[in-house]
Amino acid sequence: MKVDFFELTTTEQIEDLLENSHQILEQYDLRGCLIESINYEYNATFAVTSDKGDKFALRVNINSPRTIANVRGEISWVNHLQGMPGIFLPAAILNSSGSFVTQFHHQRSGRNLLCVLYAWVDGDELGDDLSLDQVRQVGKLIARLHDSSNGFAIPADAALPNFSDPMWESKDCLLEVDSPLDPHARALITQGFELIMKITEELYSKSKRQLIHGDIHGWNMKTLDGDLYILDFDDCGFGLPVQDLSVAMYYLDTAEQVDALLTGYSEVREIPPYSERHMQALLLHRRLMLLNYLYETQNQEHQEMIPAYLEETLRRVEKFISQADFSGCLTEVRGLSHE
Repeated sequence: MKVDFFELTTTEQIEDLLENSHQILEQYDLRGCLIESINYEYNATFAVTSDKGDKFALRVNINSPRTIANVRGEISWVNHLQGMPGIFLPAAILNSSGSFVTQFHHQRSGRNLLCVLYAWVDGDELGDDLSLDQVRQVGKLIARLHDSSNGFAIPADAALPNFSDPMWESKDCLLEVDSPLDPHARALITQGFELIMKITEELYSKSKRQLIHGDIHGWNMKTLDGDLYILDFDDCGFGLPVQDLSVAMYYLDTAEQVDALLTGYSEVREIPPYSERHMQALLLHRRLMLLNYLYETQNQEHQEMIPAYLEETLRRVEKFISQADFSGCLTEVRGLSHE
C-alpha cells in the first residue's frame, strides 16, 4: 500500500518531486536537464541546468496555500519591476503555452501544484550575518520597491492577500475551533492578537495600502557584482510600507542594524510614521504568523520546531500584553529564516 506523500520522509518527498520536475520542465520545452534540490520548506525550489548550460530556478508550491490568482499577481508585479532603476530581480519564464504559471497534477499527493520558472541569479545569499552597509543597502532596496509599486494595479485575473487581515488571509490554525493550542495558550494568543490588531488598524487608518514584498530577509537576497537582488515574491500582498519594514527588522539582531536599515530607507523616501508600540505589535505579529505557519505546514522538520517555538512565543506575547520592555525580541529563531 502506498504511503501518503506527506507521510514520507523529507528526503523521500524531495526525491519524488525531483522525478516529477522533469515532467514539469517539459512544459517549458526543457528536457534532459540537471536538477538539484536547493530548498524544501514553504515551497520546493530546484536549481535547473539545461543541456545548453542555461540555468533556472524552478519553484513548486508544495506547502504553499497560494492560489493561481495569487501567483498571477506575484508575477505581474515581478514583471512590472523589471528594469526599474536600482531594483534587481530574476525574470519569470513563460511556458510553452504562453503562461507564467504552470499547473501540474502530482499523483502522489493528489494535488494540482502551481509551478513557476525563474531565470537563475548567480551570486551569494546575504544570509544571517549582514554588515551594517549591507543592511543599509537593504533599506534602500525596500524603499525603491515601495516607490515603484505605489499605485500599481494587478491584472483582473489576479488577486493578492490583504495584510490588514490578522493572518494575511492564510488559514488561522491558532484560534480556529479545533485549535491545537491548550486553553491557556489560546487565551493568551487571543488577547495578544486583539491588541496587535487594534494597533494595526490604527496604522491602516492613517496610511494607504500598496503592494509590499512581505518577506524581506537575508535569505531572500543575493549580491552579484555589487548589486543587491531581491528574490521570492511569493508572499507579496497589499499592506503598509511599515509592515514591510517590520518584517525586515524582525530578522535583525542589533539596534545598529535597525538604524542602518532606516538610514538606507530614508536615503530614498521618507520613513513611514510609527511609534515604538506600533513596531512592537508588528514584530510580535510576525512571530505569530510564523507560529501559525508551523501548525499549517506539512513540512516535517518545521513541525518538529513547534514545542520550543510555541514556548518562546507565549513568553513574548505575555511580555507584550504586560507592556514590559520588548527589547531582545527582534531576533528570529534560526531555522525559519528562509521559510
